[in-house]
Amino acid sequence: MSDESSDARIELVIPASHTGKRLDKTLAELLPDYSRSRLKQWLTAGDLTVDGATPAPRTAVAGGEAVRLIVPAAPHDAEVEPEAIALDVIHEDDAILVLNKPAGLVMHPGAGNPDGTLANALIAYDAALAALPRAGIVHRLDKDTSGILVVARTFAAHKQLIAALAARTVKREYEAVAIGVMTAGGHVDAPIDRHPVDRKKMAVREGGREAITHYRVIKRYRAHTHIRCRLETGRTHQIRVHLAYARYPLLGDPVYGRRLSIPRDSGTAFADALRGFKRQALHAATLGLTHPTTGEAMQWSAPRPADFERLLDALATDAAEHDG
Repeated sequence: MSDESSDARIELVIPASHTGKRLDKTLAELLPDYSRSRLKQWLTAGDLTVDGATPAPRTAVAGGEAVRLIVPAAPHDAEVEPEAIALDVIHEDDAILVLNKPAGLVMHPGAGNPDGTLANALIAYDAALAALPRAGIVHRLDKDTSGILVVARTFAAHKQLIAALAARTVKREYEAVAIGVMTAGGHVDAPIDRHPVDRKKMAVREGGREAITHYRVIKRYRAHTHIRCRLETGRTHQIRVHLAYARYPLLGDPVYGRRLSIPRDSGTAFADALRGFKRQALHAATLGLTHPTTGEAMQWSAPRPADFERLLDALATDAAEHDG
C-alpha cells in the first residue's frame, strides 16, 4: 500500500527536429508515458503549458518552446471514496496489481452501486490510484463473474496495458459451464453491439464491433458442458452473448440464459445444486501479459471459487449416478 503522492512536475524543451509538427503529436512523442487524450485534457485544463500558454492541439510547433507539465495529484475519481474492502492480491509491483475478484463485486460506482465497489477498495489500498482513470482498472469483469484481472498503478502502465488490450496481446482465458452438451469446441466470430430494445443488454448485431471467442470442451456432463473460453476481443458481456448466440448459454446467467431446466430423473441434491447457483457460471482463470515496465512475459492463474467447485462436483456426481 502507498500514500497519496504530491504533484509531479515535468519540464522540457521541444527539440528543433519537431519544427512544423502538430503540438499534440509532438507532446505524445516527448511524453510517451501519457496518452494523447490525457495530454490534451491537461493542456485544456492548464496543467500543461507551452511557453506559459495553452495553445490549441493542432498548433504547429516552432522548436525551442518550453513545456511544463504538472501531473495533478487531485484524484481523477474524486467522487470515489476509499473503502476498506479486502482484496485478494495475486501479484503487485510498482507498475501493476493483479487481483482475484470475487463474484458479487462491482467494478466501479454507477447507477444502483454508489459504493462498495472494486474502485473503492483499490483507492483504499493505494491512494495514488485515485489519480488514474477508473482507479487504474483497464479491463472489466461483470459483477457476478469471478477471477483474475490487472490494474495499472501508473499512467505509463495504464497507457501500455490499454494498448496491449487493443493489440490483442493480453491472454485472457475463462472457465464456464454451459447449458447443453457440446460435441466439440469451436469459435464464435460475431459482432456485438447494444441490444436494439433493451439498452442494458448486448446482442449479436450486424454492424456491431468485431468480437471473437474461442472455446474448447473440458468435460461433458448429462446436460451441461464445462468449457474453457479464450477471448480474442473484449466486448461487454462477450462470452455470455456469444455462447447464448451459439445456443449454449451459461448456466445461471440471469440476462442471457435460459429458464432453469432440471433433468427429470435428477436427485434432490443435484436439483438443489442447480437451483442454488445464482450467478452466471463464468470464472476468469488465466491472465498473461507483457509487463509494461520490464517487458517480461508474465502469467497468473486464479483458482476456481468454492461455489464453482461445488457446481462441478454436483455435475460429476450426477453424471456418475446415471452412467450406463
